[in-house]
Formats: sequence, structure tokens, C-alpha cells
Amino acid sequence: MNAAATAVGPAAIIGLVLGIILLIFLVLRTKVHAIVALVIAASIAGLSAGMAPDAVVKSITTGFGATLSTIGLVIGFGVMMGRILEISGAAEKLAITLVRWLGEKKEEWAMIATGYIVSIPIFCDSAFVILNPLVRALSRNTGRSVLTLGIALAGGLMLTHHAVPPTPGPLGAAGIFNVDIGLMIFWGVVLTLPATFTIILYARAMGPRIEAMIERETGEALTTTAAFEQFKESAAERERALPPLWLSMLPIVVPILLIFINTVVSGFVTASGDRALATNPLVQACAFIGNPVIAVGLGVIIAVYGLARHLTQHETMAELEKGIEAAGIIMLVTGAGGALGAVLRDSGTGTYIGQWVATLPLPAVLIPFVIATLVRLIQGSGTVAMITGASISAPILAQIPDVNLVFAAQAACIGSMVFGYFNDSYFWVINRILGVKSAKHQMLTWSIPSTIGWATCLVTLLIANAIFG
Repeated sequence: MNAAATAVGPAAIIGLVLGIILLIFLVLRTKVHAIVALVIAASIAGLSAGMAPDAVVKSITTGFGATLSTIGLVIGFGVMMGRILEISGAAEKLAITLVRWLGEKKEEWAMIATGYIVSIPIFCDSAFVILNPLVRALSRNTGRSVLTLGIALAGGLMLTHHAVPPTPGPLGAAGIFNVDIGLMIFWGVVLTLPATFTIILYARAMGPRIEAMIERETGEALTTTAAFEQFKESAAERERALPPLWLSMLPIVVPILLIFINTVVSGFVTASGDRALATNPLVQACAFIGNPVIAVGLGVIIAVYGLARHLTQHETMAELEKGIEAAGIIMLVTGAGGALGAVLRDSGTGTYIGQWVATLPLPAVLIPFVIATLVRLIQGSGTVAMITGASISAPILAQIPDVNLVFAAQAACIGSMVFGYFNDSYFWVINRILGVKSAKHQMLTWSIPSTIGWATCLVTLLIANAIFG
């Protein structure tokens, strides 16, 4: 605990609450960016806890730097890799292949599987735009509801976007909790897979009904014959230009595999208790290439030289820089979240709250979940919600014994899935592209299925925490 914080008590709690309220107000009602709002909230929390002004500034800068030192490059590399996958047609190739593999009457499974894989490196809203023509083509060609297929695709994209690194949000949460990226990937998949089933059940049951309601009330079909014919004209030529499946998957699979191998090897070395084993050249090689910075960096190289061969050097650099522009905001928000967490830790506020929470009859892992859920509902951004949930709860949970911090990080990520609606950009991407215009139909199309995914993942998290926590 920082020496300046000698008497943490109700004033610190009041300061934290005021800081959070101001954070939400600034993000929701003013032109102040979330990055600045997080720093302001951190300052209020630190000063209210009795920290000296210079100590508050030091905590903010140290927390910012410490957080980005672990995951800053990984976020940057991941977004750059995603940009190449986005423009190369790799996502489309995967979708078309899965449709063929799974066969007739399973198109919604192909869509949710495509979304689940594609959203690991590519932002979900961009991926939905890219894959929407395939959704409409499948709808016209098979007679399946366009909303059934669209909800399935959107759900798959949401699940991994919120829970599986190297997607930036989960990476940020992992960095704030300082947990192993390989374990974060593993549990992100385990905790979200059951939600694919519940989202599919909803999409199958409600997709045709929502579409029928829209056509009955507006007299307009969501998928027109003209749109389908236009897609067919360009589809054959487009598919010939797509990269092969193995090459489309390689930039995604290689980093995840390397990170996971390193996690398994590190776990084996730790469990063995043999310190000499840690100096084994093979173990050290696994630690090097399985480090997320190196592994995702290799993914970028594979993407550039495997999928961007048709681009000139200038064009490739331009596309990579577009990815870097997107990464910059994410890294700053993540770093600012780390700064808030550092202030709560150094001021002693985290310890004070942790001791109180430890006496409550509820799983401590719910703290980041509840915070992220509330922030998501209030201001809409999933990334801001999970970073805020992680940064506030990490110093608190560090004071509570036997808390599984990987599950805590995932709790922040899962909480940020809840009820996407009017203040969520992804809500508008889905509904505008699918042609859903009424607020009632828009919420049925996305707000409800996103909440179903949130609830399913929560149940899975609580079960996993009860068994493995």
C-alpha cells in the first residue's frame, strides 16, 4: 500500500463511487473520451483515499505503463493481422467452406462457427459487414430465414470478440489481471461454446417469426431476389480470388497453438518443481516462441506474406497502418484502465473493499461481472465495460484468497456482452445491414440474443468456478 494512504475508509469508497459516476457521465453525456474519463476517475479515487497529488500521478503513469508493457504490442499485432485477414477474403473463404462441410439445413451452424473463428482476429462489426452477402445468398438459395442466419453469425462474432484473445478487449482484461494469455484463450473457448447452442436455439425459433412480423407490418421482404441475383453475378469470380482455406486459417491457428503450447509446457515445469527443467533449451524455446508478443507477431508475418501477396509494399503498409490506427485507441483505453486499477491498489482502496467483499456470501468472481454488466448497459461499449470492470475489481480481488483470476478476467469479459441496444455500435451494424428498422424488431434481433449469450456464459462461468476455481 502506498505510504500516502494511511487511513482508507468511507471517504475512499465515496471517492471511488463518485469517480465511477463521473466516468460514466463523461463517457455518456459529454465529448470527453473514455481515456480521459478513466484518468479523471483514477485521480478522484486516489485523492479521496488520501494519496498525495504527486503519488496519484505516479500511480497513474506506472499503472498505464505496466499494463501496456504486457499486452500493448500483442494488441497492435493482433489488429494488424486482423486487417490483413479482413481484406484478403480469408473470412469469406472460411464461411463458404464451413457451409459446404456442414451441408444442407445446417447453414446457421456454419454461420455461428464462422463468426466464432473469424472474430478472434477481426473486429466483429467489420466481419459482419464482410460476411453479410453470404448470409443473404444462403437465405435466398436455401429458404432459411435471413434473420436466423444473421443472428447466428452475429452471435458467433460476439462470443469470441468478448472472450478470446488476441481480440483486444480480452487481452486488456488479461493484462490488467496479469493472467496467462494461453489460459485466457482456453477458458474463453470453454466458457463461450455452450452459448453457441442457446443462440442457435433462439435464432431458429425467433428468426422466422421476427421476419414474418416485419414483412406483415411493412410489406417488405428482408432478402430480395434482385439482391440475390446481384450477389450471384459476382460470387463465382470472387470465390476464385479467395485464398485457400489452409492459408486463411494459418495466421489464426499458429499464434494460438504456440501460446497454448507454452502454457502447457510452463504448467508442466511448475508442477514438476524441478528448477533445472526451466533452463532446458526446449523449454526456453517454447517460452520464447509461445510468448504472445512473438506468437502474434509471427501471425502478422504469415498474414502479410501468405495473404497479402497480391498487394504492393505501399498498399500493404497502408492497410497495416489502418489496423494500427484502430489499435491506438484500444491500447490507450486499456492503459487508462490499468492506471485506475493501480490507483485503487496503491491507495489501499482495493484492500479495504476486498476485506469487506470477502465477508459477503457470494462468489467474488461476480464482482467484475456485475461492474462490467452495469457499465455496458449504461454506456454501450463492450471494450470500455470489460476494461472498467477489470480495472476496478483487480485490486479488490487481489486481496481475497483463492480467487481464480483467469475466471475473474473472463467474468469482466462476459459481463460486457449483456443486452446490446441503441448505445452499442454493433447493434446498429447488425440491424441496418439486415434491414431491420423498428425498435421492437431490432431488440428482438440483437438485444435478446446477446443477453441469452451473456446469461449462458454466466452459468458456465459459475459452474467452472465452482469446480476449478
